[in-house]
Amino acid sequence: MTSQSPTILVFDSGLGGLTVFREIVPLRPDARFVYAADDAGFPYGRLSESELSDRVVSVMGSLIDAHRPDLVVIACNTASTLVLTRLRERFSVPFVGTVPAIKPACAASQTRLVSVLGTEATVTREYTRKLIADFGQGCDVTLVGSRRLAVLAEALLRGEMVDDADIFDEIAPCFVERDGLRTDTVVMACTHYPLLDAQFARVAPWPVTLVDPAPAIARRVVDLLGPSKPGAAPEAGRMVFTSAQPPSSELAQALHKFQLLC
Repeated sequence: MTSQSPTILVFDSGLGGLTVFREIVPLRPDARFVYAADDAGFPYGRLSESELSDRVVSVMGSLIDAHRPDLVVIACNTASTLVLTRLRERFSVPFVGTVPAIKPACAASQTRLVSVLGTEATVTREYTRKLIADFGQGCDVTLVGSRRLAVLAEALLRGEMVDDADIFDEIAPCFVERDGLRTDTVVMACTHYPLLDAQFARVAPWPVTLVDPAPAIARRVVDLLGPSKPGAAPEAGRMVFTSAQPPSSELAQALHKFQLLC
């Protein structure tokens, strides 16, 4: 545990981890933050499990050497459910992963109809199915793998137009009606998806509770590093892209709102 201005590295395949980053900063405003987007590998769904595992370990090694973090947050469900154990074995720095929040979602559901909305890779992984088996609490859980939502979320953040119909097509299978009951809880099993909260609410057939694991991840960071120094004010973090390509002016403006400088 440390309370002396630790360096926290937040890692994702792209920009989805910003939804986790924004929850951590207020709890450790004294920390030095580095946000690393592996945009050269995005989207991870196009890689095989072995390719993805090798890539994340290799990229992480370079990031740790460059930034010497005191803690790393893997703000990506796809990477966490596949590579987290290997990362912990390979590196001595502590890691906090991101996994589908199935336990709290099933505990909160009143209709016992819960959907898990993730990437195609996340929802087909054995890790996710084991979470349902262990923590489903008798709920009827529908797994929905989206091919396009992460890309749509990034497009929106970059200032591009995103059609509501495209978002609806991806989330429609989450909404299940059975025996007079409806899905009432949806697990956001990809950190990109909370970037689309407003769009989800607009196109959803009926209101549901969206369960985002980001606040719990932020609390876990504080558990491991300790609380912030009193009176600390957040400073802008550093944004790193593995492609080394400069962001567009629209994206740079969006990142500034997250207190990140490229």
